[in-house]
Amino acid sequence: MSKLTVTAEINKPINEVWKAFNNPEHIVKWNFAPESWECPSAKNDLTVGGKLEVRMQAKDESFGFDLVGIYDEVKEYQLIKYHLEDHREVEIVFEKLSDDKTKVTENFDPENQNPLEFQKDGWQAILDNFKRYSESI
Repeated sequence: MSKLTVTAEINKPINEVWKAFNNPEHIVKWNFAPESWECPSAKNDLTVGGKLEVRMQAKDESFGFDLVGIYDEVKEYQLIKYHLEDHREVEIVFEKLSDDKTKVTENFDPENQNPLEFQKDGWQAILDNFKRYSESI
């Protein structure tokens, strides 16, 4: 199955985008799609072999899940690759478009439970949320 791709152009310098994307104190403020959801906790060891650990849940706590990614490649301000516990792969590309504009592209393996469009829309909604948050700080 081919990878799905979502992208956003963020009106911030690449170093600020990188920090907002990878710092746990920021991750908890943007890593969810609908407003009825939240990300109450995040840990991030942004090194090869390190782990990204986030909790995503409904605000009413009726449903939630833990996402764990293990880093395979990290190139500061350029590229992050990790795999999930179910072996799906995620690649995030950071591209400097200008001094104050950065493009973030996420390529990811879909899971088998939900329709592809649903998954792509969900990942895009989270990335859009990241764009709004990172441009506001």
